[in-house]
Amino acid sequence: MTARLFICLLLACALPCQAAPQKLQVEVKRVAADDQHVYQVSSSGMVQAPPATVWKILTDYERMPEFVPDMQSSKVLSRSGNRVIVEQFGTARFLFIRRDIHLIVLASEQPSTSIEITLVTGDMKVYECHWEIAPVPETGGTRISYSGSMVPKFYVPGFLGANIIRSDIERMMTAVLERLDRPE
Repeated sequence: MTARLFICLLLACALPCQAAPQKLQVEVKRVAADDQHVYQVSSSGMVQAPPATVWKILTDYERMPEFVPDMQSSKVLSRSGNRVIVEQFGTARFLFIRRDIHLIVLASEQPSTSIEITLVTGDMKVYECHWEIAPVPETGGTRISYSGSMVPKFYVPGFLGANIIRSDIERMMTAVLERLDRPE
């Protein structure tokens, strides 16, 4: 009788945890395209912050190093309308491997809804990503989606590459979602 009660209590405690939606989802695929291996990433999560707050934080490029892991600096080089040139320095890490990364990107903003980022120059052969911001009327919060394609200029072990990038994206998105849910 005691064992049955214990199992029922254990199941009762576990079921609500299983039914709760995941706050963060991340997917990384390594695909062959144009004689190179491209990492395609997608990630999404929900925050309680309203879309206007999310937009304000995601487009404050110079403050990103305050909450994005391994980003040392982010500087706006120029702004013209909805087009922003941003220079970023960061580090990619996996186990004992460390690689400094320098990028200059073009951020094309569609106010309050999306940011399209393309590589101008830097330590990647391909770097394109897209941020999507969507209101969630039921909660008053926001759904944030991040997707992109990337090919580093430096060697990434094929069998580890997707795991390395997944780890980086999970760390980055977790930090971004936590920052978005923190009051200003």
